[in-house]
Amino acid sequence: MSKTLSKTARTSGPKKTSLPGWDLTDLYQGIDDKQIDKDLAAYRKAAESFAKKYKGKLASLDADQFLKMAQEAEKRSVLGSKLGIFAYLSMVTQMKNAEVMTFYQNISEKLNEYSKPTIFLPLELNRLPQAKIDEWLSDEKAAYYAPWLNRVRLFKDYELPEEVEEVLHEKSVTSGEGWERLYEETSARLKYTVDGKEYNDAEIAKLTLEKSAETRTKAGKEIARVCTENAPLFTLNYNMVVKDKAIEDIKRGFKTPVASQNLANRVDDKAVNTLAETVRANYANLAHRFYKLKAKWLNVKKLEYWDRNAPLPFSADRKYSWDEAVEIVLAAYKAFSPKLYELAKDFFDKQHSWIDVPPRDGKRSGAFAMPLPEGYHPYLFLNFTGTQNDVLTLAHELGHGCHMRLSSKQGDLNDATPLTLAEVASVFAEMLTFQSLLKNTTDDKEKLCLIAGKVNDMINTSIRQIAFHFFETRVHDERRKGEVSQSRLAQIWREEMSASLGKYVNIDQVTENNWTQVGHFFWRPFYVYAYSFADCLVNSLYQVYQENKVPDFADKYLHMLSLTGIKRYDELLKPFGLNAKDSKFWNKGLSLIGAYIDELERLDKQLGKIKCCGK
Repeated sequence: MSKTLSKTARTSGPKKTSLPGWDLTDLYQGIDDKQIDKDLAAYRKAAESFAKKYKGKLASLDADQFLKMAQEAEKRSVLGSKLGIFAYLSMVTQMKNAEVMTFYQNISEKLNEYSKPTIFLPLELNRLPQAKIDEWLSDEKAAYYAPWLNRVRLFKDYELPEEVEEVLHEKSVTSGEGWERLYEETSARLKYTVDGKEYNDAEIAKLTLEKSAETRTKAGKEIARVCTENAPLFTLNYNMVVKDKAIEDIKRGFKTPVASQNLANRVDDKAVNTLAETVRANYANLAHRFYKLKAKWLNVKKLEYWDRNAPLPFSADRKYSWDEAVEIVLAAYKAFSPKLYELAKDFFDKQHSWIDVPPRDGKRSGAFAMPLPEGYHPYLFLNFTGTQNDVLTLAHELGHGCHMRLSSKQGDLNDATPLTLAEVASVFAEMLTFQSLLKNTTDDKEKLCLIAGKVNDMINTSIRQIAFHFFETRVHDERRKGEVSQSRLAQIWREEMSASLGKYVNIDQVTENNWTQVGHFFWRPFYVYAYSFADCLVNSLYQVYQENKVPDFADKYLHMLSLTGIKRYDELLKPFGLNAKDSKFWNKGLSLIGAYIDELERLDKQLGKIKCCGK
């Protein structure tokens, strides 16, 4: 393998730019690092040895032997995470590099194959009587792994015979994971053309954020065209994702398509239903009301679908350098908690960056944070172009990163933060940064633009994600009766988008295939409600913080983050006096968005009188 490829795979960093790219050498020197084959061999041997030592023998273990067994399982899990995550991080920045893509697939398949001997572990643990579990956990040292054991036993009633679990495990790389890979690779290869210039997925999305209505329209229509052109493939792709999930869900005995994800998230079905219905009841008061204002500001009767996130025509054309963005975010973190600041600043080490920052060809779109076990560190993935939204995205993903550093201390087996709580730290960090920006804004016109941008994001997070949730629910329900056609998917999409966005946003056949852009539908069915869950939770939590009624709020908050992998959401919220099972809790969170819209209406009326909004 060439040295050039090795260097590219090692750093995944940008060329001819000052923006940092992450350094993966904490994991491996490159995809041709000889240590990778050694670690794969060690992983395989550890799994075989583990099975030989413990399979069929768990019932005879005393507490000390159980502790040693769990420690062996954890050590193997850490090694698997290191291998798998290195392969994934190398891949997402080089999706047009065939050697890197092949490397990623080979690592995934080998980890899947080599872990096969250990499939027995959760199955055998769940066949044990509770008395045996209690015996182990009565030992103080063994009780360290109680969160892991309790989480494994959540799925006790939904497990299948070992030979069936083995088949599902082996076929995952050609079923669920295979369809996910098809979606990822196809999306990365899509090309969009505007005014003779070619764009990738991440770049075209940025054009819909331009001030020029003409540019946004061209970009929006081009996105819609490409979505429609590829809709037949993605319709097949999505139908297979949904069917694959349905087959397994039905075999396991889950009564509804969302039930398995609710169990994994450790949330009650009732809490999720209450959230979804409460948000839907607030569509008109929040999203519809906001888009009416935005249509007025953009001087149109109706917003086009692609104009929802457009900047206001009278907003300042402010661009932030990377250093400015880092300074703003770290200052907001430090003002809230010096401890949070200390967790955050390590991500920006000039010699060993933990963040991949710039958009570039072959890099997938979006942003994410990738956790790793204790002893390593998280990695952040951005596509930074200097907008205000990019600053808030940095705050968001850095919040994830700090949370991961806190929760990883619980150990690799114990630390399993559910999606609903994983988004809390990120959304809260974003809110801290927004409030810092708002505090330093004195001009009413700038303030209106800033709040409007935040409300835009909050509606995308809390309202639109629930509309996605209802779309998913309907599709998964209908798929159990047969394949869902492209036209039917388009119809469901139009209905759910129209209901959530309201009459001031144009939802028509032009954008009816834009559902193909929602990667979570393909990667992780029923992930999307977690965003709304977290946004409403954070809004409620932030209001408690503003009320200043909880002593040492910041320390309690960071302590809460350290426990998200081992405790349920309802237990974690008790110190803050919050109950997520009550609709009042969700309404409290949504009321913050309503209050911001009230302020926007007030500012709009005031600024209209003095004609400083370009009217």
